[in-house]
Amino acid sequence: MANTSARMLRLLSLLQTHRFWPGSELADRLEVSQRTLRRDVDRLRELGYPVDANRGVAGGYQLQSGAAMPPLLLDDEEAVAIAVGLRTAAGGAVDGIEETSMRALTKVIQVMPPRLRRRVEALRSYTVPTFWGGATTNATVDAMSLTVIASSCRDDERLRFGYKTYDGEESKRHVEPHRLVSLGRRWYLVAWDVERHDWRTFRADRMVDPKPTGARFRQRELPGGDAGAFVRDRLNQRPTQYEAIMEIKAPATKVKEHVAHWGTVEPVTDETCRLIMKVDSFEWPTVVLGVIGAEFTVVGPPELKDYIREMGKALLRSTEG
Repeated sequence: MANTSARMLRLLSLLQTHRFWPGSELADRLEVSQRTLRRDVDRLRELGYPVDANRGVAGGYQLQSGAAMPPLLLDDEEAVAIAVGLRTAAGGAVDGIEETSMRALTKVIQVMPPRLRRRVEALRSYTVPTFWGGATTNATVDAMSLTVIASSCRDDERLRFGYKTYDGEESKRHVEPHRLVSLGRRWYLVAWDVERHDWRTFRADRMVDPKPTGARFRQRELPGGDAGAFVRDRLNQRPTQYEAIMEIKAPATKVKEHVAHWGTVEPVTDETCRLIMKVDSFEWPTVVLGVIGAEFTVVGPPELKDYIREMGKALLRSTEG
């Protein structure tokens, strides 16, 4: 590498993996001599980067943690991921660090190039945060994909992507994106499906390679006007395998605090209620009953009674001895 600045940035990027790099391997990567490599390492040290060096035939270099954090070198995806995480924390997702997260987020955005800053700003402006208590999920979505989707919402630009439905069916979709909805730990796109002529919701982690088409459109009016409520209603309408019905000896208001939108709570008396949950397995209803901590009767289905009975036996066995 003839350009010293470019070579220094490349060297720093390699060292920030914090692995041990043999000197000969680093020199080959940078296409320089061992002598030039030593000079570049000395320049990094002058800038505040603590680089350890081992001499000898098996010698090499490794970046260690310093007392003060020097500037970081981030690629596009890393910068966007940090901004998304800080914005989530600043919004109260992690208690007690809202102010600190906002200060850090401000610094990150200030040093971002305009193209990345616009992506992060689009993600903020065109995302609807929605609280929905309940189980967590391991489903993940690429941060850069989220910014592509959000930018298409902002620019009123049609979007194409592959999609895998709940039952495993794969298809190609062409949509007019409206809003991203952050619901629990999942992201959903609310969009007008151009080929199906209807409003649809798409889980972002099931969207494959979303790409803007360049075709602009005029935003339609979303039924009800609330993207978060639209997603919740659609999820409640999704076909499920079981309808779990339980009568609970607790006021409906108390049960609703634990169930949120994961089920329907109907008052029976001032001190009892009926809980109805549409589910594909019995793990979540069982957890909800345990958290509520009140006496209950399973109305149906019979499989739920059997599941809770076996789970109870397993818990009792675990406490014996």
